[in-house]
Amino acid sequence: MKKSLTCEEMRELDRKATEDYQIPGIILMENAGRNVAEEVLKEINKPENEKIAVLCGKGNNGGDGFVIARHLHNKGVPVEVFLFAKKEDILKGDDAGINLKVLLNMKITVKEYIDIQAVNDALDNLKNYAILVDALFGTGLSGEVREPFRTLICGVNSLKKTIISVDIPSGLDSNTGKVLGAAIKAKKTVTFAAAKKGFYVAEGPHHTGEVVVTDISIPSELLL
Repeated sequence: MKKSLTCEEMRELDRKATEDYQIPGIILMENAGRNVAEEVLKEINKPENEKIAVLCGKGNNGGDGFVIARHLHNKGVPVEVFLFAKKEDILKGDDAGINLKVLLNMKITVKEYIDIQAVNDALDNLKNYAILVDALFGTGLSGEVREPFRTLICGVNSLKKTIISVDIPSGLDSNTGKVLGAAIKAKKTVTFAAAKKGFYVAEGPHHTGEVVVTDISIPSELLL
């Protein structure tokens, strides 16, 4: 087993990287999103023929998703963002807001899906995509997944598509491996800096698929 960290340990790593080493969070987000995009490209035979959907929530995990969509677009991949939040709320923020603004300036399609009816519409639309990128929830999720996300996650799993999760399958507890009501079942999980404890216990192994640990420029001495 590779070195693995709890949610709290990972949060402290992020804090030290941004506060002690003065690495801007947007750089970490850029590196994370670019690295995931590279893993997505490995799943594609002909980029111009494979439609990709990036499912984004309102937090930093969603911000990673915006970066992923940009890099895939720049590689000639047909990509759309399914946003399960309001654009206006995200645009008020910092790193994720900046990356959403870039997507909108690039005219990359970003569609909002807010309520349960919209989620059902999204699930119907997602049938037309080859690969789904899960950027809904990150490692900070602790409570049960609520509606409409519970319906969304269960519906996405039922589509039997290739799913690549960003940092952690949405709905999985990163410490305990417990499913918080509903959790994405990924073919591949691209996680940042180190694997998470929950990947290897309880239901974790049934949801992560292949785990790829990728460097996002957190100083290596912090991982010793």
